[in-house]
Amino acid sequence: MTKHENNKANEHGDFRVAKEPFYLPQGKEIEMFEAAHASKLPVLLNGPTGSGKTRLVEHMAWRLNRPLYTVACHDDLSANDLTGRYIIKGDEVQWIDGPLLMAVRSGGIAYLDEVVEARKDVTVVIHPLTDHRRYLPVEKKGKIYHAPEEFMMVISYNPNYQSVLKELKPSTRQRFISINLGWPAEDLEIRIVSQEAGVDEQISVKLVRAANRIRHLIHQGLEEGVSTRELVYAGTLLKSGMPVQDALRATMIEPLTYDSDLKKSIEEVLKNYFSF
Repeated sequence: MTKHENNKANEHGDFRVAKEPFYLPQGKEIEMFEAAHASKLPVLLNGPTGSGKTRLVEHMAWRLNRPLYTVACHDDLSANDLTGRYIIKGDEVQWIDGPLLMAVRSGGIAYLDEVVEARKDVTVVIHPLTDHRRYLPVEKKGKIYHAPEEFMMVISYNPNYQSVLKELKPSTRQRFISINLGWPAEDLEIRIVSQEAGVDEQISVKLVRAANRIRHLIHQGLEEGVSTRELVYAGTLLKSGMPVQDALRATMIEPLTYDSDLKKSIEEVLKNYFSF
């Protein structure tokens, strides 16, 4: 399932998660998330790519029975994209709510994935939603929308990608409670891969143990280790009948680096667990 398939609008325009998303907790993140929602506190999810941040939010939206509005942030994302805009339709000018305004008005969960990728004005517009004010100013309409008690602001951040130009400022970080997600423990990750990819435990054990070895290469120049998501992809391709070498190269080698020496090192690790 992709990030957005399970929280698209139903026929009534309600962005609720239809089915329980599979999620195995790494620690007390579910309890922390529930406590934050009950206390009207915003949440910052820290963790590497593919560590389960989005899946946790989807699971919690289902668990709390709240609509979920997910925004994948990018360089061109502006505050207006979140709040809404006027459009010309025929002879009329109509206002279209953006996902953040929709979340506020419906008492849903607004989830900004990789928030540092967005323009600077995005953090400015969410600040009033993260303190005692809990309102969203919409400049183009000249209105202020107060969030109901059920509304929740959630953002995610990958600290491995921080740089001088794209770093979450302390003034923003300190407005949120922080939940840290890393790679799951080995036994937990094996269960996740088996469930999500539909492969037997023997294959999952090999994939996870190889991944843990590859993750140690981070200290040798690898930017980021193999994600749990990539292990699920690997298992899925193996289950489909794709040759082992092709499946592993497409999921556990090529996505990680362009460096030929690092690729060879990763391949050597994989050959300790798989024959190809």
